[in-house]
Amino acid sequence: MKNNRNNLYNRKILSTFAPVMTNEEIEARAERAVELFKQGYNCSQSVFAACADLYGIDDLSLALRLSASFGGGIGRMRMVCGAATGMFMLAGLHNGSATPRDNEGKMANYAFVQRLAGDFKAQYGTLICAELLGLAPKGQCDVKLELDPRPADRTPEYYKKRPCVEMVAEAVRIYLHAINDKMRKCVND
Repeated sequence: MKNNRNNLYNRKILSTFAPVMTNEEIEARAERAVELFKQGYNCSQSVFAACADLYGIDDLSLALRLSASFGGGIGRMRMVCGAATGMFMLAGLHNGSATPRDNEGKMANYAFVQRLAGDFKAQYGTLICAELLGLAPKGQCDVKLELDPRPADRTPEYYKKRPCVEMVAEAVRIYLHAINDKMRKCVND
C-alpha cells in the first residue's frame, strides 16, 4: 500500500508546482515567514503567506485571512502547531483534491501531509503547540489548559521564550524541501 500511495503522490505532485527551488530561494521564503511573524502575524499566517503566491494567491490580505484561525495551535487552543498547519494548508493548495470522489487525489494529499507532519515531528518531537511551548509535557496532549483567546503581547521577552520564530522558518524549509525532493524524484522516475 505504501508504494502505491507514493506512486500516486508522485504522479499528482507534478500537477501544480514550478521547477525545483534553490536553497537561496527557500531561505528567502523562510526569512519572509520570520518577518511576517515578527510583524505580529501568527505562526500559521506567517508560513502560509510566505508561500501562498506560489499557488496564485498574490493577495497577501487574502492569504493572511485564510490562515488566521490556525495560529496558536488552532485558535490559540494550543493543539496542532500553527506553523505545521500552515504547511498543511499549502499542501492542500499544492495537490489537494477538489472533487468529492477523488480518492486517489485525497490519498496523495494525505500522504504528503503525513510526510510533512513526520518531518516536523522529527525536528521538534511533537506537533502539539502546548508541548512545543512547554505548557504541557510531551505526549500529554489531553492535559487541560486554561484557554485565553487574547493574543500575547509581542515584546522582546515573548520572542526570547517562544520557539515560534524558529518554527515558522523551519516549517517553510521543511515544506519547500519536501516539494523539491518529490519534484526531483518525479523527474528522475
